[in-house]
This record gives sequence, structure tokens and C-alpha cells, in this order.
Amino acid sequence: MPRDTPPPRTGSSESETLRGFLDYLRTSIAAKVEGAPEPHVRTPEVPSGTNLLGLLNHLTSVERATFLGDQVTDWQATFEASPTDGVSDIVARYRKTIERANEVLDGCADLGAPIPRPRANRPAPSIRWALTHMIEETGRHAGQADILRELIDGTTGR
Repeated sequence: MPRDTPPPRTGSSESETLRGFLDYLRTSIAAKVEGAPEPHVRTPEVPSGTNLLGLLNHLTSVERATFLGDQVTDWQATFEASPTDGVSDIVARYRKTIERANEVLDGCADLGAPIPRPRANRPAPSIRWALTHMIEETGRHAGQADILRELIDGTTGR
């Protein structure tokens, strides 16, 4: 059984701690999807229909909506990966989105300030709220991914 990667040792500031834990979870879920075999990676392994590619596709949409201002009209649809997208496509898209989200966050010094995202007619949440929400959202789905990956091929650990 592989050893778990321990939680990050982050800096002393609130921002460094929040971002460190978010990046830790982002890396964990991407690793769960990366290398998962087709077609199992997109096959629902539980009655809800949840699958690994769908989870990562959904998290990409949440990151984009939270940090980049994308509008999502059908959240349920974000849990479905396109049949033409393979594991490497979904993982690359997720990592690119994280890179863009981190660029936004790099310019944010005040955690109490609104997240600088372009979304008309809707107030932006604070950076603190956005980071905490993404930690919660990513952690929840990383836990689901842990179970799904173990069901697929027995892979465990972070």
C-alpha cells in the first residue's frame, strides 16, 4: 500500500495556509484521475452515476466559476466529461485552470477583499470565502475520488 502524502507544511500566514491546503487537495485529486484506466475512469461505479472524469471535469468548472468568473447554467452537466476527452485532456484542462486561478490569487493580498472576477450583476465573495469554498469542494470530491479509484483498480493513498 502506498504511503499517504502528509498535509502540507505551509507558511505562517492565513493566505499561505489556505492556498497550501487547496493546492494539496488539487494535487491529490488530479493524481487519483491520472493513470486511471479507460473505460473505468468514466464508468459510474456507484448508483449516483459519479465517475472519476466527471468529478475532475466538475471541479474544473467550479474553479473557473469561483476564480475566473465563468457562468455555469447547469451544474449537473459539469459532472459529465465529453466522450472525446480522455484522462490526459481532463487532467491538463484542470491543471491549466488551476494555473490561471493561481495567477488571479497571486494578485490578491487582502483575504477580505472581493475576488476579482468579471461577473456582472452579482457581488463577488471574499477571497477568504472563495478559498475556503474551494478547499471544501475539492476535499469532498477528492474523498469520492479515493473511493472510486480503489473500486476501479485497488489504488489507494494520496
